[in-house]
Amino acid sequence: MEWFPVVFFTFKAVVLAIGMFFAVKWHYDQGKKGKQMERRAVLRAGGTIALLFVLLLVALGFATYYLATRLGLDLSMP
Repeated sequence: MEWFPVVFFTFKAVVLAIGMFFAVKWHYDQGKKGKQMERRAVLRAGGTIALLFVLLLVALGFATYYLATRLGLDLSMP
């Protein structure tokens, strides 16, 4: 068995675990400070992010389709 995948995935798991720990800790500390946004502001921000995500997803789909047709790929359904 090669050593690179073992070392790479172990390193990746450790880095992600450390990042998650500090992200949770930061959010917990922010909540303790008492800086809580209003419910309406949170919902508006969440809706904006969701809308942005959907628009970017649609744009990526169109860009992928355009690139595939320009490259001459067969996109017909079987």
